[in-house]
Amino acid sequence: MMTSRSEYRLILRQDNADQRLTPIGRKIGLISDARWEHLQEKLALIEKEKKRLEKVTIKPSTELNKVLVSRETSELTTGIKGIDLLRRPQVSYEDFAPFDPERPDLPKEVKEQVEVEIKYEGYIKRQLSQVAEMRRLEQKQLPKETDYTAITGLRLEAREKLEKIRPISIGQASRISGVSPADISVLLIWLEQSARRKKESEQAE
Repeated sequence: MMTSRSEYRLILRQDNADQRLTPIGRKIGLISDARWEHLQEKLALIEKEKKRLEKVTIKPSTELNKVLVSRETSELTTGIKGIDLLRRPQVSYEDFAPFDPERPDLPKEVKEQVEVEIKYEGYIKRQLSQVAEMRRLEQKQLPKETDYTAITGLRLEAREKLEKIRPISIGQASRISGVSPADISVLLIWLEQSARRKKESEQAE
């Protein structure tokens, strides 16, 4: 599958394939100790550099402002943390290297990963949150005998698709074409109400 067709293509990137897949390969015995150690060293360097950029202050200068103007972003009048400068879409990690004398000599793959993780941090966190929410929804099972035609609030198209496909969970239902987020909300409310009625019935007995 091409990453452009993936549900979570922002976190299923080519540049982080080793971080995602090497641990899996390690568990089933496909990854050597040397390769595993290389990944651990890379991850450590990435985290160390990200933490350094959070602390280091890039001072304004005529030369730096010329670079910033050429990248069509605002000049500096006061110092700025390296991580905040890198968050600017127009500025690359290499752009301010001459103005960051404390910068360590890092492998290209580490520098690229540092830049990607910092620039897209907010988007990545949002997608990870979506993944966590989807996993939660996968745990919410839909009863096999559910009569979707009787659930008030579902759109006609959603009822027809749900009756035909008979999803086993809310997560699966959410991936059905024609079932909207509003329909999923209706199903979640219906599930909660059904569970509440069942509990009240059991207590009454």
